[in-house]
Order: sequence, then C-alpha cells, then structure tokens
Amino acid sequence: MSTPEASTNSDPWNKEKRQKFKNKSKSEWFDPCQEAASKSIRCLNRNGGDRAMCTDYFEAYRACKKEWMDKRKEERRASGSPI
Repeated sequence: MSTPEASTNSDPWNKEKRQKFKNKSKSEWFDPCQEAASKSIRCLNRNGGDRAMCTDYFEAYRACKKEWMDKRKEERRASGSPI
C-alpha cells in the first residue's frame, strides 16, 4: 500500500492560507487541501486507478478537509457570521 509523503505544512487553515482565502474574489476557487488532493490523483494515475492502493492518500485528504471545515465553522461561530 502506498504511503503519503509528510506535508511541509500540515495545518490546512494556517494564518497564510486564511488570509489568501479572505482576499480571493468570490468566484475564485481556493482549496487549502489541494496538495493532498493532487497526491491522491497522482497515486491513482501511478497505480492504474486501483483505489485500494491509495486509501492512505484519500484518508489524508479527508482528514485535511475535515480539519479545514471544522476550523472555518469555529471561526464563523466566534465572529457571529451566519455564513
């Protein structure tokens, strides 16, 4: 089974990424977990689409997204913002 490489910056919602997200235009897409997503796609390409070989990468992406969304929700609650 493949193992994901260690990320240089494991926090998907650090100060730099938060600022980049706030300053983007409304129509611009921003995903702080893009590195994890790219690694999972590369794993699928490397292994001929065999999802079983890439489960670690998928789990890393899901964990990144969950952490990011949880932090965004927490910030919205703290600021009183409805969205």
